[in-house]
Amino acid sequence: MAIILPANTLSGGFSVDNSCRFNTGDSAELSISPSSSSNRKTWTLSMWVKRCTLGQYYTLWRANGSGIDDYFSFQNDDTLDWSFNSDGGFISTNRKFRDVGAWYHFVLRMDSTNATAGDRQRLYVNGVEETSFSTDTQVSQDTDGNTNNSASTHRIGGTGAGQYFDGYIAEVVLLDGTSAAPTEFGEFDEDSPTIWKPKDVSGLTFGTNGFYL
Repeated sequence: MAIILPANTLSGGFSVDNSCRFNTGDSAELSISPSSSSNRKTWTLSMWVKRCTLGQYYTLWRANGSGIDDYFSFQNDDTLDWSFNSDGGFISTNRKFRDVGAWYHFVLRMDSTNATAGDRQRLYVNGVEETSFSTDTQVSQDTDGNTNNSASTHRIGGTGAGQYFDGYIAEVVLLDGTSAAPTEFGEFDEDSPTIWKPKDVSGLTFGTNGFYL
């Protein structure tokens, strides 16, 4: 099972008191099934992640069921894949994420209603938009994904049948119906402007199926 570790794991003015330790060997994951469907075109997912093992396929987020999947995963080569509506939209980073001593802040900003194709599926790492991809296939306008679908199970840290994450996750936010910039979840430190740190997100609008862990 996942273990809650008491610690101010992320430095900065806003104190984060806990993180969740996911252990591959325990098949640890968190899951929820929405009671009703809501906005499947526009949403934002934010999470702080610290890796413990490299070189393996691990799932951070998955909304699976009804024949289509949304997922966000580390690959065997330590790059990141984000798929929206299975084969609909797909991006894969060129960058490899191999620092096991650092916290990464990931923001998945989804808005398939956007008239600009390149702004429909946007990934941010530590406050900066990722723009270098080995694959960059933008979904067709107004396509529905599986996030916020009542027919799907939403999972953090696994798929329900494997690909279990090994590491720490904290400050997970899902905004239902909002495409939000990373500055809603973090900020650069005033004294050390290259350091990205968390901020209080309790005042955000989470929507019907949104949540804050």
